[in-house]
Amino acid sequence: MPYVPDLDVVLTVGHRVERDGISYRVEAHELGAVVLPSGRVVGCDPLVPHATPFVDTVAPGRYPLTAWVAVLYTDDGQWQRRIAALQLVVADEPVATWAMALLPGQDPATLGEEDFFGYPVDAGTGTLADQVAVEALRGWDYERVEEVFIPARIPDDPVDAVITTVVDEPTGANVHVVGSGWGDGVYATYVGRTADGRVASFVTDFRVVPPEQPE
Repeated sequence: MPYVPDLDVVLTVGHRVERDGISYRVEAHELGAVVLPSGRVVGCDPLVPHATPFVDTVAPGRYPLTAWVAVLYTDDGQWQRRIAALQLVVADEPVATWAMALLPGQDPATLGEEDFFGYPVDAGTGTLADQVAVEALRGWDYERVEEVFIPARIPDDPVDAVITTVVDEPTGANVHVVGSGWGDGVYATYVGRTADGRVASFVTDFRVVPPEQPE
């Protein structure tokens, strides 16, 4: 079985875990709506985007986006804040099962126990957006990307650092650019389903919150 984190724990306000002298506490921050004109969801580094959508699609519409932030503490107090996960909520209903979000041609049966499919991050950012938005963004030149998405000074709080903008005016498709946990790497996205099999949410796990250790 491929790696699937315990998202029911990671996506819990107030969840705490201790590891190697660091305490992690989880907060949730609403970022606003993601406009999905096509319903084809892409997870990517929006500053170095690819436009291949996940196999699972949803009805076109507006869906809320939540940043799950890990607040890290040491014995000296609060140390830093990192975005631990990004959740696109499709249906505000309990999630019965989680599975890896796949691109066409990906087969989880080919993965080892700790392996996963994910998108590469080279600019320290991530997003969940519509294919229309990502394709529009790919047409921007570097000067426009820098003007809109790269501030002169990045705020210390990752929620304050989130940048949201409409990138396709005809459809209203937008992107929310967030910091990708610890930065560059490869990050998997997971699909949560309701008990009757409907898509409830997409969640990118930035692998910040460590798993709980068995007693």
